[in-house]
Amino acid sequence: MNAALTLSHYIEFPNLGWKFFLNDTLVQFKLFGVPFTIKWYGVLITIGIMLAILYGLHRAKDFGIDKDAMIDIALVTIPIAFVGARLYYVLFSADLADYLADPITILQIWKGGLGIYGGIIFAFLFGPLVCRWRKQSPLAMMDIASIGFLIGQAWGRWGNFFNQEAFGGNTDLPWAMTGDMIQAGIHGSGYDTTLPVHPTFLYESLWCVLGFVVLHVISKRFYKFKGQIFCCYAIWYGLGRFFIEATRTDSLMIGAMKTSQLVAVLAVIGGGIALLALYRRTQALPKTLATDTAHAATDENEQPTETEEEDNGNEN
Repeated sequence: MNAALTLSHYIEFPNLGWKFFLNDTLVQFKLFGVPFTIKWYGVLITIGIMLAILYGLHRAKDFGIDKDAMIDIALVTIPIAFVGARLYYVLFSADLADYLADPITILQIWKGGLGIYGGIIFAFLFGPLVCRWRKQSPLAMMDIASIGFLIGQAWGRWGNFFNQEAFGGNTDLPWAMTGDMIQAGIHGSGYDTTLPVHPTFLYESLWCVLGFVVLHVISKRFYKFKGQIFCCYAIWYGLGRFFIEATRTDSLMIGAMKTSQLVAVLAVIGGGIALLALYRRTQALPKTLATDTAHAATDENEQPTETEEEDNGNEN
């Protein structure tokens, strides 16, 4: 086991006088003769997922979600999200022809290549099906998962720090960064390798942290209908990603257009339309924020009075 890896890389913030020596690999070892490598990127994503799950379990009752069911849903949906993230990257990669020529390379995620939008899309496409299986409200689960996604994304972006990737074009701002791999032009193009660049991974991490705070407060004080938080997440993340992506040097492309910017626009528009539609439906047919279990326990023949519905609608 090689636990003491050489700090063979560095990242520098020249305008601040900071320089960090690091390695993108946490540890390397052999198990029964088979070599294993644990990257910081994977570790940070794992930590982000765990924190998101812990937050979800803490807030499950507020959203009417059974904790055991939530764990089951997460165990099924997380691997599906990773598949989606990989397929998204492969589909829009400039190396798509190479992947298709040797399909086994699609499985080699340890060599890099995940698209967060693919993970989000797959999670919110297949997650509701898993929710139906566990008899949980898909919209309520999507609401709480949206806040969890922001936690995971905020942590996961720091994996880009260790990999020296997901950075932007040149800048002379006080927090401009550079590094040996940045200067080598390994993970980007179209920038001057001799000059510092935007730490766009940091921008997105901070945007996700702020988004977490905003959606947490909304879910605590202004949660009026199921699906509200998910729609707000789509708008919030899409809005930030559109502007952050504009300066990145390693974007996936559709022709001359950055894929993530296109998806961001669709997320903002789709989130806004869905938010309005769900709000109007709630206004037309008042619904409570009670759990599906509570609904099931209610006598089907018992019709609540208008006053009771108004009282229940204020619970949260």
